[in-house]
Amino acid sequence: MFFKNIFVFAFTRPFTTTNEELIDALTEHTFMPLGSTEMNRMGWSNSLGKGSAITTESSGNILFCARKEEKILPAPYVKECVDEQIEALESEQSRTATKKEREQFKEDVIFNMLPRAFSRTVDTHAYINTKENIIVVNTSSRVKAEDVLALLRKTLGTLPVTSISPEQSSDELMTEWVNSATTPNAFNGELFKAGSEVYLSSLGDCSEVVSIKNMDLNCDEFRFHLENDDAMSFMLHDDLSIKRIKFADVIQEQNDDIDKEDVQGKLTADFTLMAGELNRMINDLHAEFNVKATDYLED
Repeated sequence: MFFKNIFVFAFTRPFTTTNEELIDALTEHTFMPLGSTEMNRMGWSNSLGKGSAITTESSGNILFCARKEEKILPAPYVKECVDEQIEALESEQSRTATKKEREQFKEDVIFNMLPRAFSRTVDTHAYINTKENIIVVNTSSRVKAEDVLALLRKTLGTLPVTSISPEQSSDELMTEWVNSATTPNAFNGELFKAGSEVYLSSLGDCSEVVSIKNMDLNCDEFRFHLENDDAMSFMLHDDLSIKRIKFADVIQEQNDDIDKEDVQGKLTADFTLMAGELNRMINDLHAEFNVKATDYLED
């Protein structure tokens, strides 16, 4: 149970829902498999896989899992079928199909294909840090992160959260890091140190992008691959999303002494360990940008 990519959102009002109340709410929206003519469906699944509870609470962190199932329809084949119907109409009636007719043809083709289409199921984990009033979603896609928030909002009736953004532009601050990279200890060595990869992009309509990997940090060309106290490495994006998280072996192996037969115990211990490391990293990172999740709470 180690997250690989995360988006962090802050509550605008203190999160006061208890774990027991959250369990009741999520249970009412448990995931159910798709019907034969449904395109997609989303609901809540077991927080730590088969046999686990719908939430897992540890040290003020509540883990849950959103499951989405969607039908896979090959776009080229859909287009081919729609084009055939449009061509038949235009040939029979000697006129051009209207926009409304084209849309109807597409809806009909998709509807007829749905019962025979394969489906794909994706789980997205997230946890609420009730002490810091943040939600951490394990995904590399903002759209998927917002889908989880939307489902949670529907489940709870309200979800007052917002994206975290620093007062100083993240682009500006990270540019300062790049400019000072050749100066020893210029990049707050107590918390983070720069890595060996960078994307450099210019501003304006004719922007240029340079991608450099595996470069020495004394070079001017690199993307920040931040490392938090040697516990993990990750890549920070300008929207403050964090990608390609990699926990050090010493962290991942810390719970190896737990009985292998106790699967749920091992997963719970891993979640507890991971959440603690992520929370510490998030707090340190936000300190670099002079922001706190509590800044977003209404008075």
